[in-house]
Amino acid sequence: MSSADHTINPDVERFGYTRAGLRSIVEIDAPHLVMQSHPAEVAQVITDAIAEIG
Repeated sequence: MSSADHTINPDVERFGYTRAGLRSIVEIDAPHLVMQSHPAEVAQVITDAIAEIG
């Protein structure tokens, strides 16, 4: 989740994720397009998720 998002309010995102019952939420201090501004961090989140289910 982009905690510095100015397109979607981060509090609204947190509410939606909590309501959906997610096991965890990873927040990266980044703008809306977190995958462009912090690609290594996003790749690490994906790699960690794959390792957790694998």
